[in-house]
Amino acid sequence: MRQFATMFRQITQNKWAWPFMEPVDVKGLGLHDYYKVIEKPMDLGTIKKKMEGSDYSNVREIYADVRLVFKNAMKYNEAKEDVYVMAQSLLQKFEEKWIHIMPKLVEEEKKQADEEAEEHANKQLTLEAAQAEMARDLSNELYEIDLELERLRESVVQRCRKLSTQEKKGLSAALGRLSPEDLSKALKMVSESNPSFPAGAPEVELDIDVQTDVTLWRLKVFVQEALKAAANKSSGGTNAQTNNNNTGEINKNNAKRRREISDAINKASIKRAKKA
Repeated sequence: MRQFATMFRQITQNKWAWPFMEPVDVKGLGLHDYYKVIEKPMDLGTIKKKMEGSDYSNVREIYADVRLVFKNAMKYNEAKEDVYVMAQSLLQKFEEKWIHIMPKLVEEEKKQADEEAEEHANKQLTLEAAQAEMARDLSNELYEIDLELERLRESVVQRCRKLSTQEKKGLSAALGRLSPEDLSKALKMVSESNPSFPAGAPEVELDIDVQTDVTLWRLKVFVQEALKAAANKSSGGTNAQTNNNNTGEINKNNAKRRREISDAINKASIKRAKKA
């Protein structure tokens, strides 16, 4: 930037630079078509003020504006006019000086780009480290919550009585009366405490006696709510009948699914009774 400032000062001190030091007096010179020809007016005085006010972020921006000053003059004026010749001469001198500082400029730009890349990489590493720390903290908090939930679950189980044999039989029968959707939800509850249980298999055999007390109580509450909701829905729509064979076929399939599950449960209960 210092080298460019020196070069710029030499151009402005040239004996032919005076027409370009101030904005073009469009009104005073009667240049009514100036703004139609020149899209972006520029002058050396304006550039100097912007340089002093640090309005430029890099040398290439100043270089472009200086070239624009002379290019505008050459664009608006004809080649035989003095202003055109003066602008062309100053532009040539300016380009010659610019070539001398280009190697240093390229070197500085590369250095700046490397520094910015390194800074960006450091910021990224810092951000990733912070995110990793937050993830560890969150994981630890979730682990503590899981432990607390497990302690609470054990406490609840210890305080709750165990289901009697009669209640287990009632639960088995009630499971067979669930809708296919509710039955799938019930089987999913079993698989949550017993991951090896094939809840999604076409046929399953559910042994009530081997289920944990927590699972049995969850099933009991769920079944009661599901059957209650089904009863309320049935009483409210008793007069609503199916009008096509497709709906009847679906109902048959649902009934068949419930019977299969109920038979499997009862079969398991009979096996256990024989063993006893």
